[in-house]
Amino acid sequence: MNNEFDLETLAVRAGTVRSQFNEHSEAMFLTSSFVFENAAQAAARFGGQEPGNIYSRFTNPTVSMLQERLAALEGAEFCVATSSGMSAILACVMGLLSAGDHIVASRSIFGTTVQLFGNIFKRFGVETTFVPLADPDAWEKAVQPNTRLFFVETPSNPLTEVCDIAVLADIAHKSGAWLAVDNCFCTPMLQRPLDLGADIVIHSATKYLDGQGRVLGGAVLGSKQLMEGVYGFLRTAGPTLSAFNAWVILKGLETLKIRMDAHSRNALELAQWLEVQPWVERVYYPGLPSHTQHALAMKQQKTGGGIVAFDVKGGKDAAWRLVDATRMVSITANLGDTKTTITHPSTTTHSRVTAEARAAAGIGDGLLRVAVGLESVEDIKADLVRGLQNKA
Repeated sequence: MNNEFDLETLAVRAGTVRSQFNEHSEAMFLTSSFVFENAAQAAARFGGQEPGNIYSRFTNPTVSMLQERLAALEGAEFCVATSSGMSAILACVMGLLSAGDHIVASRSIFGTTVQLFGNIFKRFGVETTFVPLADPDAWEKAVQPNTRLFFVETPSNPLTEVCDIAVLADIAHKSGAWLAVDNCFCTPMLQRPLDLGADIVIHSATKYLDGQGRVLGGAVLGSKQLMEGVYGFLRTAGPTLSAFNAWVILKGLETLKIRMDAHSRNALELAQWLEVQPWVERVYYPGLPSHTQHALAMKQQKTGGGIVAFDVKGGKDAAWRLVDATRMVSITANLGDTKTTITHPSTTTHSRVTAEARAAAGIGDGLLRVAVGLESVEDIKADLVRGLQNKA
């Protein structure tokens, strides 16, 4: 089916398996375990000689349908679904790397990911070197004999920086390393990293894949050979996606194309409006010609996506006044929701990152990140300008 249909169709129908009841909507299998016909079948299932469901920590029909659908959308051979986006990164590294290995990662990544790489993995003997996202020379210079993985977000959180995936993939492969791309901001509807040379795709399915802020979920995708290690870690350690959450995300995927198109349209209009506001110092959005990597972004992505970041003149005090004056926009750190959200990264998503690291990544005290939802753009503008003009 994967090669026959467009992405819009795959998002609705790929991976669907009907039960004996021949249901039209995907079934939700809320069970911890599965019954075998006899002892021989149980042994064959556990031994891997016979495919089938065993225990929902690592085999569940609803989760399998989601994995098949995501794999089809990303053009991957295999998908491992996990309980959250962070657990997807955890499963990727723990499943593929060992003590003594080295990671090169962008310094422009989510604050919690910085903590995971810089602190937790370090405790288990996996070191990470952080480099500027868009500087290929820095990536090449950071390579060590034990480098096994390159890790990037593109566009990055929150400044929407972009890297050349094909160039980084080439550097990684010449070094004997894999390139993992967090594709959370774009989803496969706007960007397919594997087509550009990446080896692994990471998703926080909590975001756009669900699309309505309802559940947590994550995914790791790549070749079947690579994903064997990731699946082995999930089977043993259990950062498992629940069947209910998988079902919700499956339903979310059905509207992914139309949502991403609408998010992108609204975000572009908002970004263009912000650029001419006297209270705004700078706008960060890949769809704007003023974005330093606009040409590259439009080469790799179908649109600029739904995330807009901007610096407010007046620093933290002015940024907080803007946030506090909003009446419709949700003050929350989540993104990818139908509802527009706003957050102050330096005191929320990146608050555990050192001030020096935030400065190096360009995250100042006046920076705000808006995940543009599906409301009227005029209403979003009116809510933001209330704070920009310091009016409550």
